[in-house]
Amino acid sequence: MSETELREQAAHWWRTSICDIAPGRIAYRGYPIEELIGRISFPAMVWLMLRGELPTPARERLLQAAPVASVDHGPHAPSIAIAQMAVSCGLPLNGAIASAINTLDDVHGGAGEEAIELYEDVLQRGEVGSIDRAAGDAIDHFTSTRSKYLPGFGHRFHPVDPRAEPILALVDAAVSEGAVSGRYANAARAIERVLQERKGKLIPMNIDGAAAVIYGELGFAAPLARGIFCLSRAVGILAHAWEQTGRKDRNKGPMPKQFEYKYEGQPRRSLKGAP
Repeated sequence: MSETELREQAAHWWRTSICDIAPGRIAYRGYPIEELIGRISFPAMVWLMLRGELPTPARERLLQAAPVASVDHGPHAPSIAIAQMAVSCGLPLNGAIASAINTLDDVHGGAGEEAIELYEDVLQRGEVGSIDRAAGDAIDHFTSTRSKYLPGFGHRFHPVDPRAEPILALVDAAVSEGAVSGRYANAARAIERVLQERKGKLIPMNIDGAAAVIYGELGFAAPLARGIFCLSRAVGILAHAWEQTGRKDRNKGPMPKQFEYKYEGQPRRSLKGAP
């Protein structure tokens, strides 16, 4: 095999349709970087990189809204707490961010992805005249096959999540403009209605459920909801990690040293007489 053929094979191995980089040339999805800088927003850049084209203004507004709402939730959130602890252990900012991002898995960070999957199940089961029945069936399927915790609804800290309603209002406005269909919003609200009927009380949509409505309406695949959430939460992680660098805490644990943990093991015993 010739050197030229080897180079062609190597180039094919690392092929990409996202970026075109060569000495003196940088382009993303065909757009020269010098034309993008200062002309498009970061959310539009995210859309371009993930979807291949630039978003319409209405869709760009929606994509901007969900990440803004998700940037931070204080040290109540494990990812934020871990960032602070990591810095107090001597890690630089990149190490603290990496440590924190790695916690954003199914339990802490994955609800948006699961919520989109839940909405899509509702929509596949039927949405014309029977969406509430479809929502009930989707709820039953999810709780019987995956988890008793329904993603996107209820919140361990907020009786009503203050981030959800503004997001849904933006979706409704986009629907009225014809920018999105409203199908995912209808599915989410159907789930909320069915839950209220079954529980006898409102189990309101939370930030994960509302953000999932946006990502679903915008046509993002479910796994990208988690990916974009990681981008969003990285902002809060960075802010808390940087704040921690200005403090004198050293080896900061999950709680102050004056608070004891509960030991539940064997009572104190002696090695004497042990087998």
